[in-house]
Amino acid sequence: MMPSTRSPDAPLAIEVRGLSKRYGAISAVDDISFGVGAGQTVALLGGNGAGKTTTLSMLLGLLLPSAGTIRVLGEDMVHHRYRVLSQLNFSSPYIDLPHRLSVRENMTVYAHLYGIQDVRGRITELARDLNIETLPDRPCGKLS
Repeated sequence: MMPSTRSPDAPLAIEVRGLSKRYGAISAVDDISFGVGAGQTVALLGGNGAGKTTTLSMLLGLLLPSAGTIRVLGEDMVHHRYRVLSQLNFSSPYIDLPHRLSVRENMTVYAHLYGIQDVRGRITELARDLNIETLPDRPCGKLS
């Protein structure tokens, strides 16, 4: 691990304290704490079932923690995640788009997260530009 060049006074981009997620008697994430400074690159490593995807899902506000706090860009992700969602992006082969939603519905969700204006018009324009006009109303689960 490389030493951090972040000033100790600089605010953290991500701050996690006492984060836990339980499913009944099963503890998927157990009391983790860490901070990530702006511009830092970090890796979340662990074996299968270690809680990596669960932790990322909580960081993005997709899953509520059982305990602990998550602050991203200074905002509490449990109570105010919509204030910062337009500034976040995440891609994973392990977290799929909802298969039952259409391409258009999924694009609409992301358009709202990113503050896109004229969502219908923008989706139509993108479909035309990408020559996929027949796909927006198909369920994502039916795409190959």
